[in-house]
Amino acid sequence: MNPTTESAVPVAPLPNAPRTPGRWRVHRAWIVAAVTFVTIIGGAAFNSLPGLLFDPLQDEFGWSRGEIGLAVSLDMALYGITAPFAAALMDRFGIRRVVAVALSAVAAGALASVWMTAAWQLMLYWGVLVGLGTGSMALAFSATVTNRWFTARRGLVTGVLTAAGASGQLVFLPLCAWIVDRHGWRPASVTVALAALVVVPFVWLLMRDHPADVGLAPYGGEYAEKPAPARGAAGRAVRVLFDAARTGPFWLLAGSFAICGASTNGLIRTHFVPSAHDHHMPITAAASLLAVIGIFDIIGTIFSGWLTDRFDARRLLAVYYALRGISLLFLPLLMQATVEPPMVLFIVFYGLDWVATVPPTLALCREQYGEDSAIVFGWVLASHQVGAALVAFLGGVARDYFGSYDVVWIAAGALCAVATLMVLVIRRVRGVPEAPLVA
Repeated sequence: MNPTTESAVPVAPLPNAPRTPGRWRVHRAWIVAAVTFVTIIGGAAFNSLPGLLFDPLQDEFGWSRGEIGLAVSLDMALYGITAPFAAALMDRFGIRRVVAVALSAVAAGALASVWMTAAWQLMLYWGVLVGLGTGSMALAFSATVTNRWFTARRGLVTGVLTAAGASGQLVFLPLCAWIVDRHGWRPASVTVALAALVVVPFVWLLMRDHPADVGLAPYGGEYAEKPAPARGAAGRAVRVLFDAARTGPFWLLAGSFAICGASTNGLIRTHFVPSAHDHHMPITAAASLLAVIGIFDIIGTIFSGWLTDRFDARRLLAVYYALRGISLLFLPLLMQATVEPPMVLFIVFYGLDWVATVPPTLALCREQYGEDSAIVFGWVLASHQVGAALVAFLGGVARDYFGSYDVVWIAAGALCAVATLMVLVIRRVRGVPEAPLVA
């Protein structure tokens, strides 16, 4: 079959086809990747809020940090559990439909929270609605887009799309912190709802489910017909889980990624701002530090994607987890009322390592599980969010009990040492060439 070209958007010629001299064209895959990037930013806006709202909600409603942390942990757990089913649903109903509904759910949850008066409503709106919505746009979304639209540059694209979450943090954290400080938490929640709704038209108009929909080959690959919609999405997700669970690498990847979630989303994103505020640092200053993490997260994740195309993913993960654990052990010594150079150094260092783990983890899923890798990665991501959820809740309980977060930082550093050992014992698949020691 000779694929046709799309008239609306100029595209690159198919592989092995002659190029038009003197004319530069953008492959549609890059446009889809750009829309995916913006979508993840819109969905990630809500993730900027929880750490900013512990004190305002506690002051207004008298809820303990454990109660607020439980709602955040429910959001994170559903985020992770939804991810593998979302990947299967995208195979069945298409990326556009699933993502548009997910963005609408995020907006509904964020907007409804404006009128909440009880803790159970916090858990329903923040935990359930937003958790289901953001979970449907989780990293399994970027994995699906990358697998369908790219054959070459997969590691780089994975890094860029993973950095979208950090970009959302960079955009919305300072903005939401300023709104909370000047106008209260409700206008900040409305801002997040609007951010999610604004992205929906871009998804519907510019996103496409498969390269064959516009008569193209994936970037760097050969043209292939679009497969028939996969029925039984939920059943397939469960079957893939059962198959993967019979293998050792799945548990090593899931366990190490659970620790990744515990030491990032569950710990730093949720509890860094309230912990800094315990040391009398202004909320806006602490939120700005998290935004700086977002800047260096983008750099570190994209660079990690580049490294993943060239180095052994297991060795990269071991280095990332080891360095993260060491940095967490020093954090209790750095907390002060003002931002000092050692804290800035920690923020830069931690930002470079924040989600640098994603490209090599996804690469190992592809290596181990082939065509099912997006769904397997969805389940591995579920473990990431379960780890995050546990620490989001237990971190709040520990603060209520001990009166400080010091024990939480130290425990997280020890867990990162365990993750380092876990990734080093993952065995390579036979027939897959060993990554070079140098690029």
